[in-house]
Amino acid sequence: MLSRHQRSWGIEQWAAYLKDRELPVLLVTKKIFQSLKSQGKNAPEFAPRELVELVHDDPYLAVKLLLEAERRRSRHLGRETTTQLATILQLGSDELYSMIADSPVVNIAHPGGKAAVATAILASHIARTWSGLRSDASPDEISLATLLSETGELLLWHFAPELPTAAIEEFESGRANRTGLAQLNTAGFTFRQLTLILADAWQLPQMISQLIRGVDRPRTHIAQIAIDCARHLTQNPDNPALPSDIGNIAQYIPGVAKEKLIAVLPISDEQKARLLAHLQEQEKPAQA
Repeated sequence: MLSRHQRSWGIEQWAAYLKDRELPVLLVTKKIFQSLKSQGKNAPEFAPRELVELVHDDPYLAVKLLLEAERRRSRHLGRETTTQLATILQLGSDELYSMIADSPVVNIAHPGGKAAVATAILASHIARTWSGLRSDASPDEISLATLLSETGELLLWHFAPELPTAAIEEFESGRANRTGLAQLNTAGFTFRQLTLILADAWQLPQMISQLIRGVDRPRTHIAQIAIDCARHLTQNPDNPALPSDIGNIAQYIPGVAKEKLIAVLPISDEQKARLLAHLQEQEKPAQA
């Protein structure tokens, strides 16, 4: 419940408040590691890459690990941490177990909050696969940046759910025709703006910050289109915007068949076939 004082806060006050909160983890993350402990499987039994597969589906944990890894890195003046694997290597698997065990748990009841978490996770998966098809130097960097791109909104769902809930109600009422406008109307700022301010306040690694901001344009387009595509899929697996998403990503991954771009999407084979047929139909006039 927001206090009367918090209801009047602007973006800078919210950023200052969120910057120093103890970050949570998803319940499923905590359960996975509790289960491993109960089975007597201690951290040293897992290689760092195996641990990555266990934690890369939690955007809250991704921020938590990155901030702690960077805090420790600064003591030794090492290389910036830009991937999930690097955060685990920086901290060590024992510290990972302890951090998860001691973390509070995300408790989001609103469907909009659950959709926001699902979208971030799905977008990260899509971005990693697409950037791999582009033979990117580090698909994991793009994957992590994509996972963190909506951090502002995700933190609000945990610490101040009244704000994103009000924005959803504003959008659904028809008073705002865009999500960003609905957020401006209700909170006074967009949640994307909050993410960018937090990235500065936390002093995120330069490469991750650049990807979130859109500085590294070819790679950033992959991340942003992956976010758009994941959002469309979360709303509706047959979303009519999907052909545009595939058409857009094809511009940044030339020479890759549309079938490969579509293959990463978590939809049925029948839906993939319909999507491919739609794209091929669109291309016919251009080939004529």
